[in-house]
Amino acid sequence: MRIFMQTPALSSEAPRYYQIVLQQDLLGGWTLYREWGQQGGRTSSKREIYLERDRAVAAFESARDAQVKRGFRVMFSQGFDGPHGN
Repeated sequence: MRIFMQTPALSSEAPRYYQIVLQQDLLGGWTLYREWGQQGGRTSSKREIYLERDRAVAAFESARDAQVKRGFRVMFSQGFDGPHGN
C-alpha cells in the first residue's frame, strides 16, 4: 500500500509532502515506511516493523488519518496488488 499526500502550494514556498508505504518482507513481517519534508528541501523518514498484518494496516491508516487532519491532501494512492497482499 502506498499513499502520497501534499499540502496546498503557497506562493512563497514549496508544498510539504508526506508519503506512507506498507510492504511485506520476505519473512512474512510488515514494514511501514514514512517520509516527509518540503519538496526540493530536507526530508525525514521513519521505519516501523510489524509482525501482524492487521496491526500494520491499522498503523498505516492511523498515520494517514493524522496527516489528513493536519491539512494534507491525498494526491496518489495504491492498494495491495501482490499475491501476499490479501
